[in-house]
Amino acid sequence: MEIEEVVAAEQVVTPWEVSAPDGVIDYDKLVDRFGCQLIDAAIVDRIAHLTLCPPHRFLRRGIFFAHRDLNRILDLYEAGEKFYLYTGRGPSSESLHLGHLIPFMFTKYLQDAFKVPLVIQLTDDEKFLWKNLTIAECKRLARENAKDIIACGFDVERTFIFTDLNYVGGAFYENMLEVAKRVTYNNLRGILGITPEDHIGKVSFPPVQAAPSFPSSFPHLFPGNDQLRCLIPCAIDQDPYFRMTRDVAPKIGFQKPSLIESRFFPALQGESTKMSASDPNSAIYVTDSSKQIKAKVNKYAFSGGQASVELHRKLGANLDVDVPIKYLNFFLEDDDELDHIKKEYKEGRMLTGEVKQRLIAVLSELVARHQRARAQVTEEMVDAFMAVRPLPNMFG
Repeated sequence: MEIEEVVAAEQVVTPWEVSAPDGVIDYDKLVDRFGCQLIDAAIVDRIAHLTLCPPHRFLRRGIFFAHRDLNRILDLYEAGEKFYLYTGRGPSSESLHLGHLIPFMFTKYLQDAFKVPLVIQLTDDEKFLWKNLTIAECKRLARENAKDIIACGFDVERTFIFTDLNYVGGAFYENMLEVAKRVTYNNLRGILGITPEDHIGKVSFPPVQAAPSFPSSFPHLFPGNDQLRCLIPCAIDQDPYFRMTRDVAPKIGFQKPSLIESRFFPALQGESTKMSASDPNSAIYVTDSSKQIKAKVNKYAFSGGQASVELHRKLGANLDVDVPIKYLNFFLEDDDELDHIKKEYKEGRMLTGEVKQRLIAVLSELVARHQRARAQVTEEMVDAFMAVRPLPNMFG
């Protein structure tokens, strides 16, 4: 379990830092180093066949591109077995940006397609340990973020949202202890880069993120079903956490969780820049107005177009570094339109301004739709999703 800084052509990928000075993450090297597997067309076709649902654009376009033991989950599902989904969010800011929505958009598709239950962990404890926030503020942000998550359209009859500060205890805490007893400090130092100067709270947290992978952490949901398998949708920078979890699982009598992992969603300035709440111009937020979206895209979205119209007509755009194209790849549903834009832009017949104009329209519609949905989420709805209760129709 030595992990977990990957340096390949100067790129750095850890659970806490993602950067590529040349603006392009080398995912092939990343997959090779982590030891996960690529999702190929056969897996995408198999998911479509098993669920009788069209594959999500994130699958069609290779945005969720790598996995661990996904075929094992599909084998069991085909044989009539069940599984559950687990994903999460560290609530450190008032508002989510579009990158934060990616795992939830995809997880909703998985929940709808496979008709399975979902647990969503809000790690308010983690953010208290890592950020300059009070416990009260972390708890408040968790509820606010829960409203954005609920606005993605999850089914309350299949979804349990919990915050660590409210839920951890009992069987969940027992599983945390089982994990903690089997991970050495050297393992942890490799995963998180813990130093002697770090407080011990950072050492104690990883078992908290591991525990939801085990069904007995949720006795109100899965009583007597300790071998139920778990599928975790996440970005690939979280892989080190769950490699630790997978290593421990058989030692404490559980199945290894499976993972389905995504590429990174870039900052407006490109992959060499990190989206940060301290720099509101690095990302599009779900609270942004259409005017703000237009201004951010036009001013800050890194272009792969040429310096002049004449040169652009001659050479075309570099799609590998062009952020508007990357964003359209995530959010423009129509495959034919996306292919047309890429072709015209790459060959110089479409200009950067035209691509940005289409992106502004797509993002403005997406964000406005999210804002309308979030406005309908009440405190009572948050309470309903967070209530510790059985979900009798969760596999229905």
